[in-house]
Amino acid sequence: MLQGEVPPPPKEAADVFGDTLPLAERYVQMLAGPGVTRGLLGPREVPRLWTRHVLNCAAIADLVPRPATLIDLGSGAGLPGIVLALLLPDVQVTLLERMERRTIFLDECIQELGLSNAQVRRATAEELSGKLAADVLTARAVAPLDRLAGLAAGLVRRGGLILAVKGAAAEEEVTQARPVLRRLGMRDVAVVRAGDGKVDRAATVVRMVAGR
Repeated sequence: MLQGEVPPPPKEAADVFGDTLPLAERYVQMLAGPGVTRGLLGPREVPRLWTRHVLNCAAIADLVPRPATLIDLGSGAGLPGIVLALLLPDVQVTLLERMERRTIFLDECIQELGLSNAQVRRATAEELSGKLAADVLTARAVAPLDRLAGLAAGLVRRGGLILAVKGAAAEEEVTQARPVLRRLGMRDVAVVRAGDGKVDRAATVVRMVAGR
C-alpha cells in the first residue's frame, strides 16, 4: 500500500455495516484525507483505519441499548461517535469535543454522511456537567479511568451506561480506580470484549452503570 492510500474495507466490514458500508467507506476517506492533514490522526494510522479504528469502534454498537441518547466524550475525529451514529439510527448521538478544529471536522462528517441523528457540542465535560443526562456515554482514549468516571458522572442519568474503550491494561485500571468508582456510585463495573468473532480487532471496554 502506498503512503496515504486509503485501505479497502476488510471482508467483515460488509457484515458489520451492511447497507451503510458506502457511508463508512466515505468516512474512512475523510479520516485519511482531511483527518490526517488537519492533524486529527497520524499518517501512520491510515493503513489500519479499518481494523484498529473503525471496526474496533463498530464493535461497541452491540453494547448500546436502543433507542437511547448517547454522548461521545472527547469525540476527536469521531471515534467511536460517528461510527455509532452510522450503525444506530435510533440513537441520538452528541459528539462532545472542546477543540474547534475537531468540531469543524465533525460537523463536516455529519453533513457529508447525512447523519440526522448526530450533533456536535463544542464544550468540556466540566462545562456541561449537570446540564446533560444521556442514557449512554462513550469515551475512547480520553483519560485514565478514575478521571474519566468523574467526568462521565455529570453527563449521564442515574442508571445510565458508561462505555470506556480501553487497552490491554483495562483490568489493572479498574483495580486502581475502584476507590474512586465506589465514591462516585458506579456499579456493575466489568471489563468486556466487544466484537469477539465479529471483527478482527475486538474492543476492550470497561462497562459500568452510574448509580447517582
